Amino acid sequence: MIKVGIVGGTGYTGVELLRILAAHPDVRVQAITSRSEAGLAVSDMYPNLRGHYDLAFSEPDADALSACDLVFFATPHGVAMRMVPELMARGTRVVDLSADFRLKDLDVWATWYGMPHESPQWAEKAVYGLPEIARDAIREAQLVANPGCYPTAVQLGFLPLLEAGLVDTRRLIADAKSGASGAGRGASVGTLHGEIGESFKAYGASGHRHLPEIRQGLVGAVKDQGEVGVTFVPHLVPMIRGIEATLYAELKDPADFDRLQRLYEERFQTEPFVDVMPFGSHPETRSVKGANTCRMALHRQGDSSMVIVTSVIDNLVKGAAGQAVQNMNIMFGFDESTALNFPALLP
Repeated sequence: MIKVGIVGGTGYTGVELLRILAAHPDVRVQAITSRSEAGLAVSDMYPNLRGHYDLAFSEPDADALSACDLVFFATPHGVAMRMVPELMARGTRVVDLSADFRLKDLDVWATWYGMPHESPQWAEKAVYGLPEIARDAIREAQLVANPGCYPTAVQLGFLPLLEAGLVDTRRLIADAKSGASGAGRGASVGTLHGEIGESFKAYGASGHRHLPEIRQGLVGAVKDQGEVGVTFVPHLVPMIRGIEATLYAELKDPADFDRLQRLYEERFQTEPFVDVMPFGSHPETRSVKGANTCRMALHRQGDSSMVIVTSVIDNLVKGAAGQAVQNMNIMFGFDESTALNFPALLP
């Protein structure tokens, strides 16, 4: 049994962590922090957790958090980089769900997040926590940077093509859509139901902070095969949760289409949370709602050399809290599927 803390427990990823960890037989949530809600019972804020937690929110305290074996940071960007070094010094392991430790180029990080990075030494040591590419490093890591939601769906969808060197990596396109929960729980006019209902829009088309994270991951998959150029445009759709990414890449040799389905199936056949559907299928976001699954399918239009990959995840689960628990399971030698092996919700 390990002791776990959660910093920033009042947002959507915080409550999703609590929901998943309530079913984990090897974890006890010992501390959950919120400066604004200190003293409030968790079950009073989140009635869905009544009967599962006898715990109240508390002020962040380094002594209490360092008594945990692992701490999740479900905080706004810029918080973890200030608090993590002290926990690291005391031997506590961390999974950070913010973007503080995802990027290795800290000048790029500062450009996108509007502040200088305050923990460059740990940014260098952090392991990027996409289990499908970094499982061995995650197992030994003290600090894991949990991937973003869009980057998870995009990288997994492109991964087999890039690893096999089959496509022109200079002209990759990721057309992605997300539900409103991706913007967080904070009040914002742009995510009010009256603003997004009956509407659909692109945003960040001139550049989005997940783009450098996506590019960094794809460069790692390509290794020395050539330059990576990716166009990423996110969209906001009138639903609560879910991400769909439609990905485009041009094959160097159109004859390779005949082996793509097998390539994807073999690449992910041992991955517990990636599901490759039959060729020509259309995975739906509702098919992964509440589940820690990335579901994908391949398409071709006529004799085109363009590969189309459709990839769906729940942005709060495989795109955030579920993947964080998956990383924790790997770090502590638990079965990777513990507390995560549940089907999606329908309808």
